[in-house]
Amino acid sequence: MFASDELSIKTDEKHTKSGKIRGNKERMSHMNLFANIIWFVLGGFISWASWMVTGILWSITIVGIPVGVQCFKFAKMAAAPFGKEIQFSSSGASLLINILWMIFGGLVMAAEEALLGVIFCLTIVGIPFGLQHFKHAKLALLPFGSKIYRI
Repeated sequence: MFASDELSIKTDEKHTKSGKIRGNKERMSHMNLFANIIWFVLGGFISWASWMVTGILWSITIVGIPVGVQCFKFAKMAAAPFGKEIQFSSSGASLLINILWMIFGGLVMAAEEALLGVIFCLTIVGIPFGLQHFKHAKLALLPFGSKIYRI
């Protein structure tokens, strides 16, 4: 009698633990999807469009194609930023490209993202979206040498 009770408790604990872990990941996945949809509808398309247009303009010249490709990568991230983190690095080569980037478009992109961040942070509901815009503002200043990670 006691052995069967102990056995059922162990299987219940194991089932609960595995279900809880899987459930949390699924919930986070659904939450990120929901947040990304709301993000895109409520203004994320502005960030996405800015990165796309900037990428197209840089890609017009052969010399600017690597910069354009990087802009397209960040446009993909700007379309759905929830569930992603950015790691910034400062190597010598990327520092030079980042300085040129700031002169030829980075400051305008950063100002746009910062303004959108301030606008979204005016409401409590918009704070998570505003924080994403501030993250994008930093990315707009230092995009080269940065890596995007899915969390």
